[in-house]
Amino acid sequence: MTHAYDGPLALFLIGLRVHKPWHVRTVRAAGAPMGRMIAELERNRVAAARGEAEDLGYLGSRTTLGLSGVTMIQWWRSTEQIYAYANAVQREHRPAWLAFYRAAADDPDAVTLWHETYDLADQGVESLYAGPRPFGLADLAGVVPARRRGETARERLGGRVGR
Repeated sequence: MTHAYDGPLALFLIGLRVHKPWHVRTVRAAGAPMGRMIAELERNRVAAARGEAEDLGYLGSRTTLGLSGVTMIQWWRSTEQIYAYANAVQREHRPAWLAFYRAAADDPDAVTLWHETYDLADQGVESLYAGPRPFGLADLAGVVPARRRGETARERLGGRVGR
């Protein structure tokens, strides 16, 4: 199986590494707002699908936990929509980011926040899933038989869903 999503895509990775867990104020300022942001984005995604709100471009996300910290994988329709959300003063991100900067200024070695943005609009996306439950983009967008995009990974990369 492969993902059923067709359209422009941006991948946003954001992570948190805690170096001094006993510095609770800074750790909380870095990590606590993420739940509010994701709740806001999920509410918007559902409302936009019903035609009840402006679509912010957020498609969904997954969180992974590893020895090096927490990483969230987010799928968006465009980098422009990621940046618009990040800078919108009426949304959860901007005030949380400013509060984190104030807390981190007093304690710059307590945590590392990082992000990476990948604009995949013109690059194509290839995926393959084997097993009972899809993950990632396929979990968000549904699946189609892999051969509908192409027989090989190279053929599927950037391929549209065919018949």
